[in-house]
Amino acid sequence: MAINNIFSFLLPKESKFFPLISEVGAIIGKASKLMVEFINSDRENMEELYAKIKSCEKEADKLTDTIFRELNNTFITPFDREDIQLLCETLDDVIDSINSSSKRVLIFQPKHIPAEFVKMCEIISASCDVIKLSVEELKTVKRNADKMLGYCERLHEFEHDADDLYEEYIRQLFEAEHDGIEILKLKEIIQDLERTTDIAHYVGKIIKTIIVKYA
Repeated sequence: MAINNIFSFLLPKESKFFPLISEVGAIIGKASKLMVEFINSDRENMEELYAKIKSCEKEADKLTDTIFRELNNTFITPFDREDIQLLCETLDDVIDSINSSSKRVLIFQPKHIPAEFVKMCEIISASCDVIKLSVEELKTVKRNADKMLGYCERLHEFEHDADDLYEEYIRQLFEAEHDGIEILKLKEIIQDLERTTDIAHYVGKIIKTIIVKYA
């Protein structure tokens, strides 16, 4: 075991993963901003903006596939390959959820877009901005552990804000809306949006695990 540890120490660890993961983070940030624009748009512009969100999702999928191929072909990785894989899978889940939430709005065509939907999209965008910053810092985790832990805490706070917003909206929805079909539409959409913040929060948990291991 000691010989293997020395051998691993002497071998260079591939740094190609950092720019690839950072690029995924940048795409997530872009998609989340498009989502805010999308939720504030009229029906015609929503179609166009959703196409851009979908394009971001496809681009992120390709990058994630590249990362997984590199994991299979790389002997020494900067972090445990299981941690890299889980992080990238969860980043992919974030953009998948942004895409599916936006698509649900288009499919369901609610009579109006509640202010709570706009606020939830803004929370998602803020969370994705923090994710982007967090993954950019992975290459310097030993020097910037405190900063990264701060990012993780912000993701937790955003998730908490989203939970509060969701619970209050659902309470008001059942009090004020009397159209059963509209209730189902609005409830499904807000659940998808809230789920996106849960996934973003989980990214923070994974990054926190990496910090504990390597900082």
